Amino acid sequence: MLPTACCQPPVKPTGRRRSRSRRNKRDLRMADTESKKVIKLVPEYLLKKRKTYQAIKATQAKLALLEKRKVTKGKPLNFKRLEDFLKESHKKHRDETRIRRNEHRPPAPLPPEKNKLAFAMRIREIRGVSPKVMKVIQIMRLRKIFSGTFIKINKSSMEMMKMVEPYVAWGFPNLKSVRELILKRGHTRIGRRRVSLNNNALIEEHMGKTGIICLEDLIHEIYSVGKSFRAANNFLLPFKLSVPRHAAKDKAGLLKDLGNPGFRATDINSIIRLLN
Repeated sequence: MLPTACCQPPVKPTGRRRSRSRRNKRDLRMADTESKKVIKLVPEYLLKKRKTYQAIKATQAKLALLEKRKVTKGKPLNFKRLEDFLKESHKKHRDETRIRRNEHRPPAPLPPEKNKLAFAMRIREIRGVSPKVMKVIQIMRLRKIFSGTFIKINKSSMEMMKMVEPYVAWGFPNLKSVRELILKRGHTRIGRRRVSLNNNALIEEHMGKTGIICLEDLIHEIYSVGKSFRAANNFLLPFKLSVPRHAAKDKAGLLKDLGNPGFRATDINSIIRLLN
């Protein structure tokens, strides 16, 4: 007869079952120990410090990447030789000496009353000049070479002309030169945009309070140095005059054509024709 089920001996667990049960017990013990651990809190000032440090490192990495891209693009590094420093130092010393001498000289006489308007144009480099000269250049708005502005002739403007004489050519423009400059190169700034003066509605919108409603009114106000000359002149941006094509190859020839800086009287009109 076959043995019944109640008479069969108990089945012993195999090795695989034993290892699984042991693993489960070990996992339970590890979970209990982890739950008993206390989580340490990081102070707030350390978190802020860490965040600031990470932001600084990210900014430095970004700047380093930009510098690397500049170098890889093949842009030449801006090296200055010893001769450049000596040249700038000599120019600065020469300007300071010239200004001191001019202070002891009598002031230059004012031109005749019929000449109320002057046009000043920078035709020389100003790298390394005296701070006083640089300040006058900025007041006259001649920051870029071959740029020009209209100036009302008075005692203070004559003193400024004397101070920047080695770098600026100036004289008395005629009506034709004033008209050609404003019609061809007249610009103003609206917000951050450089806008050409080719619309009378634009002039009336911004200068209508002063009685200037069109280009002809603006030209007349500048040439006659009227009551609203200052507002009209500030409305105009400095004129960017063009350089002839041969200037890149023959710089000495261009400077010879322009002549020397300083007072040029009515010869300033020929320079305007050359660069306009």
